[in-house]
Amino acid sequence: MVATPRDAAVRHSRGLLLATVGIIVLSFDSLLVRLASTDGWSIAFWRGALMAIVMGLFYCQRRRLATLNAHRGVSLVSAGLLATISLLFVMAVMHTRVANVVVILSTAPLFAAIFTRLFLQEAVAARTWMAIGLAMLGLVIVFAGSLTGDGLLGDVYALGAAMAVGANLTLLRRYQTLDRLPLIAGGGVITAVVAWPMATPLALETQSYAVLAVMGLIQMPLATALINNATRYLPSAEVALFYLVEAILGTLWVWWLLGENPPKATLYGGLLTLVTLLANGWLGLRTSRSRRAIAASQTG
Repeated sequence: MVATPRDAAVRHSRGLLLATVGIIVLSFDSLLVRLASTDGWSIAFWRGALMAIVMGLFYCQRRRLATLNAHRGVSLVSAGLLATISLLFVMAVMHTRVANVVVILSTAPLFAAIFTRLFLQEAVAARTWMAIGLAMLGLVIVFAGSLTGDGLLGDVYALGAAMAVGANLTLLRRYQTLDRLPLIAGGGVITAVVAWPMATPLALETQSYAVLAVMGLIQMPLATALINNATRYLPSAEVALFYLVEAILGTLWVWWLLGENPPKATLYGGLLTLVTLLANGWLGLRTSRSRRAIAASQTG
């Protein structure tokens, strides 16, 4: 069955909703890592193990594993990329400022756009390229002067995580029939296995276990599922663009709850970034509706 312009508009709206809610949930990640108050390897172990448990219990039935069995190599790569993102993100937050991490992660749209163009031969809309550029400018304003030579290792971790995000979103865009939820469970298993030798998972404070439970059982599974499923309806570069919102919100949560007062540049740059994302989403919807109107007039 050939998709109609109306179907395209509905799919685009659905993708925007999934990506928006997913990124809002994900934006609490840096805050929760800080509140866990323990070493990075233990955080990575528990959030990976808990994600694997919750996703495995509820979503890894035999019928859901069918698409993974049909693409075993791709499924393993995607699960590995999810584990890489999780490990590198935690290590980045532990070794450098949260501002550094979220700024560098905001390059994920650039990597997604490049990978999409190189490996999928899928054209990236001019409006998306412009939105990426404007949003990046907004983030430069937000974090002007915050990036220093300190925490270089953490910056490298964050850059690797941004590349992995772009690569995974592009891969999921290419294989849209893959069931995303078992992949999240697989990524959690790999994360826990890699972190285990360096972690001290049974020697944490009660508060740490409570925060890790929220992170591993609710926040990360929900956010990852929503964002990964958004690639069914939107190009990977457009989904990755929403990571720019995380840069703003993640900083705000730390400001409000941990008392890190951001400068006025955060307000100005954040406004530019959010307006850019809203404009990009609105233009995408208008394009879909225009195509629907043209098709309707032609058939009429």
